[in-house]
Amino acid sequence: MLTYNTLKDKAKEFLAVTGLKIEEFARLLPAFESGYRTLYPADKTAEGKTRRRQPGGGTKGVLQTFEDKLLFIRVYQKTYPLQTLHGLQFGLSQSQTNYWIHRLLRVLQRALADLKMAPERDGQKVAHSPLVNEGTPDLLIDGTERGRQRPNDETRQKAHYSGKSRAHTDKNLVLVHEQTGKVVYLSPTVEGKKHDKKAADEAAIHFPTNATLGKDTGFQGYEPAGVLTNQPKKAQR
Repeated sequence: MLTYNTLKDKAKEFLAVTGLKIEEFARLLPAFESGYRTLYPADKTAEGKTRRRQPGGGTKGVLQTFEDKLLFIRVYQKTYPLQTLHGLQFGLSQSQTNYWIHRLLRVLQRALADLKMAPERDGQKVAHSPLVNEGTPDLLIDGTERGRQRPNDETRQKAHYSGKSRAHTDKNLVLVHEQTGKVVYLSPTVEGKKHDKKAADEAAIHFPTNATLGKDTGFQGYEPAGVLTNQPKKAQR
């Protein structure tokens, strides 16, 4: 069973399953704990009602420490497994896994916002984002796909089927600051079949003045006003 204690001394494995170095995890943990205590006060039940007995009574859960709670939700975000499989890794049933995913995603989002590390979700606000203007605005844009359950509706099946990945997927665009390595913008989720450039046009991202933008061939023809774009070319044989 995965726990923080079993992974904390295995830097390579820790990075592989969480996407974070151990020291990055440690910096995020206090904000995560603070966000959890704010969203779910100890004197309230899971339904938000006042407790009739002292906190800590009753059956002890699997995710008892904040380290294990943060590990649980980061592994889910990094690997995106089926809930049944994810639960098996942490000794939880599928229903318990579903409960904790929805509960802890809110906490993680709040923690990132408190640390001012949450990516912008509105393309029109990107130009004024502190993450974008943290140094020279040298940016990279790319599309990222993740697998999803095959829709039952035939029309949705076609929309979500990505010929590139040969699977049914959802897609997001990510904008990364080249100097800091931080994700500064995360687009709305679109169908996996949608072309990267079309998704970027629809996102209507406003870039800061004198920004540079690195892109791949999926964004060929995407030339935002006032932005110097750079698309690497394949070396000739």
